[in-house]
Amino acid sequence: MTSDPQTDKARIAQQFIEMIPHGRALSMTVEEIGDGIAVISMPYDPKLVGDIQTGVIHGGAVSALMDTCGGAAVMSHPSAPGGTATIDLRIDYMRAAKPGDRITARAECHHITRNVAFVRAVAMDGDPEHPVAMATGAFTVEQAR
Repeated sequence: MTSDPQTDKARIAQQFIEMIPHGRALSMTVEEIGDGIAVISMPYDPKLVGDIQTGVIHGGAVSALMDTCGGAAVMSHPSAPGGTATIDLRIDYMRAAKPGDRITARAECHHITRNVAFVRAVAMDGDPEHPVAMATGAFTVEQAR
């Protein structure tokens, strides 16, 4: 019986995220991963609310989701032989996420050099036509030993 490479990548990525304390705390789930693209989501959680008056999730939780998704996209790129770390991440918050909605980040590693991978990402709630946030980032590329 052969295993599906996409399923294996998703399983490994999910295990990796669950090893990261903030990945566990935010209940991140890998929805899709492969060929430099990652989709990771997190459910709405009242413990993550940044403004109790509105019920809006704190921007730091959205930031952590987008950073983790960007790193996963790099690690899934065929030209990235090893691990990665964030060098720089710029996040533009477009609007508050709707209270109660799951937030999903989609990141794509669109260019990779010997040492640096470049990523674009978007975070969405129930309204994918109006993103919650958009990000661009640079991540390290670990060379195979």
